[in-house]
Amino acid sequence: MPLSFDNSYTRLPDRFYVRVRPKAVPQPAWLVVNEPLGELLGLSPEELRSPELLDTLAGNRILPGSEPIALAYAGHQFGGFVPRLGDGRALLLGEVIGKDGKRRDVQLKGSGPTPFSRGGDGRAALGPVLREFLVSEAMHTLGVPTTRALAAVLTGELVYREQPLPGAVLTRVAASHLRIGTVEYFAYQRDREALALLVEHALARHYPERVGAEEPALALLDGVMEAQAALVARWLGLGFVHGVMNTDNCSLSGETLDYGPCAFLDAYDPGRTFSSIDHYGRYAFGNQPRILLWNLARLAEALLPLLDGDDKSKIGTLEARLERFPSLFEQAYGAVLREKLGLLQEQPGDLDLARALLDQMARDRVDYTLAFRRLTRLAESQEDTLSELFSNQELIHTWLTSWRQRLAAEPTSAEERSQRMRRANPAYIPRNHRVEEALAAAAQGDLAPFERLRSVLAHPWDDHPEHVELALPPGEEQWRYRTFCGT
Repeated sequence: MPLSFDNSYTRLPDRFYVRVRPKAVPQPAWLVVNEPLGELLGLSPEELRSPELLDTLAGNRILPGSEPIALAYAGHQFGGFVPRLGDGRALLLGEVIGKDGKRRDVQLKGSGPTPFSRGGDGRAALGPVLREFLVSEAMHTLGVPTTRALAAVLTGELVYREQPLPGAVLTRVAASHLRIGTVEYFAYQRDREALALLVEHALARHYPERVGAEEPALALLDGVMEAQAALVARWLGLGFVHGVMNTDNCSLSGETLDYGPCAFLDAYDPGRTFSSIDHYGRYAFGNQPRILLWNLARLAEALLPLLDGDDKSKIGTLEARLERFPSLFEQAYGAVLREKLGLLQEQPGDLDLARALLDQMARDRVDYTLAFRRLTRLAESQEDTLSELFSNQELIHTWLTSWRQRLAAEPTSAEERSQRMRRANPAYIPRNHRVEEALAAAAQGDLAPFERLRSVLAHPWDDHPEHVELALPPGEEQWRYRTFCGT
C-alpha cells in the first residue's frame, strides 16, 4: 500500500473522536505534491503521484489500515470558551511511522462535513489550501517546528464563501493534532479518566523522557510550556504573525498549527495585526508571548483535576509552574535575537542591544526582514546599506558602533559569524503580497508564480539575484493588507 498506517489514537476510547468517511469528490486532480516529505513517509515518487494515492488524498478511497476519524476538542476562541469544537472539515486518515522512526498524523483538510461541522460544508477553497502548503513548508525550511503539507488536490467542485471558489483538499502531516483544546474538552466534561489517558498518550508521543514522572499532568504542562516558548520565540525572529492563537490552535507538540489568517511583518510594528476578525489586536505580533502564557494558564486549569491535594495547594503548584514562563521565554527569545545579531556567547546587555535596534525599526517603520539581512551583509563586508533604511542617521550609527564593539568581544571568526547570521536572517520569506499574487494566479489555473515562489523559499538564505523582486517589501499598501480565515 502507498501508506502503511499504525494508529495509536483510535486505540483510545471512542469518546476521543468520531469515525467518519470523507465525502467523495467528482474530479480529483493533482495540484502540488511534496516529494521530500513523501519520501520521509516511505512513498516513492511513483506512489506519490499514483491514481490510487490521488483518490485517497481526495477522499474517494480508504486505504487498508486507514481509520478516518474527526477528533474531538474544545477551545477558547478570542477569549471565549466553546466547549465543543472538533474537526469540522478535517479527518485524520491515520498515523504513519516515517523512515526516521517518528510517528506522524496524516490528515485531510477540506474532506467534507463531520458531526463537528456546526452547519459548515466541511470543504476548503483552493487559496487557503495553497497558502498553508506554501507557508508551512517555508516555515519548516526556516527551522520552525510546524505541521507540513504532503499534497494539495483539486476536487472538481466549487465551494461557496463570499463567491464561488475552486475546491481543494490539503494533506497535512503533523507530529499529532493534539491541542490545548483537547485537554479542555475533557476537563469541561469532568471526565477525569479521559484526561488521565490523554496525558499519558501525549507524554508517550511527544515527551517520552517525561513518562513515569511522579505528576504526569505537571510533566505535560512543563513540556508544552518549554516547546511553545521556543516556538513563539522563533515566530518573532521571522516576523511571523499566527493571527488566531486560540487554544484549539495551540498544539501540545509545540508545532505551528493552522495557517488560516497568518502573515509576516513587512515594516516592523509590534502592534501589527492582519486578521480581519482580530478587531482589538489580541493576537498582534508583539502580543503573541502574552497570549501564549494565557493559553498555558488554560491548559493548567484543565489539568487541575489530575493533581493531588486540595484546590488551594493544586492552584499554588500550577501557578508556581507558570511563573517559570517569563524566564523560559526570555531565554529562548534572547537566543533567537543573538543569532540574528551574530552573537554566539551570551553577555549581559545583549537583549537591550537587540531591543534598541527594534525600537528604532519601529519608529522608522523599517522592513524587518530587509533590515536584518542588510545587517548580515554589513557583518560580512563592512558595506553599510542598512543605515539608509532609517531616517535618524545619528541614532542608527550610534547603535552600529555599540554592535561592532559587542562583536569585538566574540571569539567567532567573520566567516562563521556570516554563516550563522545568514541562517538566522533569510533573504526570502513568504511576503504577503507575493503570496497573494501566487494564489490569485493559481485560482485562474496558472501555478507558475506559486511554483516560482515555492522554489525560492526552498532556499531562503541564498540571494537568488534572478528573483530579487521576491525579496523586496511592498509599498504603503502593506498597511491595508488583511487576511481571512479559510472558513
